[in-house]
Amino acid sequence: MVTPLNSAFDCFAKEELHEECGVFGIYSDGNVNPAYACYNGLLALQHRGQESCGIAVNDCGVIEYHKDMGLVSEVFNNSILDSLSGQIAVSHVRYSTAGGSVRENAQPLVMRYKKGTLSIAHNGNLTNAVEIRRELEHRGAIFQTTIDSEVIAYVIARERMKSHSVEEAVSAAMTQIEGAYSLLVMSPRKLIAARDPNGFRPLCMGKIENSIVFASETAALDASGAEFVRDVEPGEIIVVDSNGVHSIKEHCNKKKSLCVFEYIYFARTDSVIDGISVYQARKQAGRILARTFPVEADLVIGVPESGIDAAIGYSEESGIPYEKGIVKNNYIGRTFIKPSQEERMQSVRIKLNPLITSVKGKRVVMIDDSIVRGTTCDRIVTMLRNAGAKEVHLRISSPPFMWPCYYGTDIPSRGELIACNHTIDEICKLSGADSLGFLPAQSLSEMLFDSGCGFCDACFTGNYPAGITTEMLKGKERGGMNY
Repeated sequence: MVTPLNSAFDCFAKEELHEECGVFGIYSDGNVNPAYACYNGLLALQHRGQESCGIAVNDCGVIEYHKDMGLVSEVFNNSILDSLSGQIAVSHVRYSTAGGSVRENAQPLVMRYKKGTLSIAHNGNLTNAVEIRRELEHRGAIFQTTIDSEVIAYVIARERMKSHSVEEAVSAAMTQIEGAYSLLVMSPRKLIAARDPNGFRPLCMGKIENSIVFASETAALDASGAEFVRDVEPGEIIVVDSNGVHSIKEHCNKKKSLCVFEYIYFARTDSVIDGISVYQARKQAGRILARTFPVEADLVIGVPESGIDAAIGYSEESGIPYEKGIVKNNYIGRTFIKPSQEERMQSVRIKLNPLITSVKGKRVVMIDDSIVRGTTCDRIVTMLRNAGAKEVHLRISSPPFMWPCYYGTDIPSRGELIACNHTIDEICKLSGADSLGFLPAQSLSEMLFDSGCGFCDACFTGNYPAGITTEMLKGKERGGMNY
């Protein structure tokens, strides 16, 4: 059976998946304030990380920065933004899947070394960070953080000592680092964007008149007033300086393996990633579920937020009306604490609450994006039944999680994944639902409209597109990596 946790709100924190971070950078032509552009971009990327954030701005080679724990709106104000003046900027929002949730691990990282100053913002996880870090430490390197982004910065700085340019150093570093990285690097005169050869994490380029912008998602381009130009290709390095924009593609030789969960859950609904609308992909998942697991019901509802889009697709395909059935309180943070067990149990209802007028007396199809440990779906089903739902049919817009992730998503070890320890029928019984259906793994390509866009589905299939080290395997089984 599923062991109940002491804190019902902790159930939500542990059940919900989190992606490491989001990045935003700009090379301004002088007509755009870089700090304010980054602030607006980070607000649009807040869903990718709520633990810490930061902005670093380059003013003619002098880099100033501000970063701290908390939400973007909490960390920055007009006074701070006005103090960050310059021409180039990189910025970051973070959720820690590797490294602790402490201020020292907030990004961007700013390093001063013999060649000047380097600032870096990174989204993803390296699979060989432990080995590289150990080798650097043996050579005398002193690390200030516990994140693998600092490992990347060290490797780039080391390569810069024997390279003619920063972009050459980044290219050389890419032959050494492995795993997932969408990367922004700011030197005194250049802004460089790089995406790992597998393209695990999204990264796109836009422009505001003659200013060049990079962001994890197109939604951030929209928020900053930028026009979408194109996606950064897997393995590509794009350099922006006073001479314009130029591309280096010597690492563009692998099949794209974008994390498919970007479409299922991570990305904002209004983003377009590698040419595919996130909203349309989620609706398509709902359509597939309706065809694969039909049921007689009175209404379809979605668990906010990403479950709603799939619920609309299920409704359109099945003809069953869609209605809002669950309301989410978006103002409850992950650190919400109640002193007594009774109050803690009430926190589930504080986070999500059913609309009784919608579900009472109805046969309900409830769409959610995933089941990880199985610590919350039973509570949501119970809430709906207590609200008067006659039947609750659970449909999940992703396949069952069977394997951990090593590329920047906090999917836990196999021992904690409910689908590794229970059959679908058993999960259905544990959830209290009348029926349960997961999106078939073989339908993921159809969800992306058979576009030929390469994606990583290792958390569902165990087919890892990039090598996994022994240290990484041991780290997951211990419950998480140290870096």
